[in-house]
Amino acid sequence: MMFKSLFQKNKLYIIGAVIGAISGFAYWKFIGCQSGTCKITSSPLNSTMYFAILGALIFSLFKKEK
Repeated sequence: MMFKSLFQKNKLYIIGAVIGAISGFAYWKFIGCQSGTCKITSSPLNSTMYFAILGALIFSLFKKEK
């Protein structure tokens, strides 16, 4: 019951993070950094985490305050 309430309160953050993570992994896989010198896109973990955080922040813009 606690997790359901937690999910309901943070639904947009979670959805944004999941979409961002998928986008980050896809960006690394298909575009990425060929030379390996890019800090964010040279590693799948870095790219996925960066885009997940970015997705959560962008989706938080749509949250309505009560």
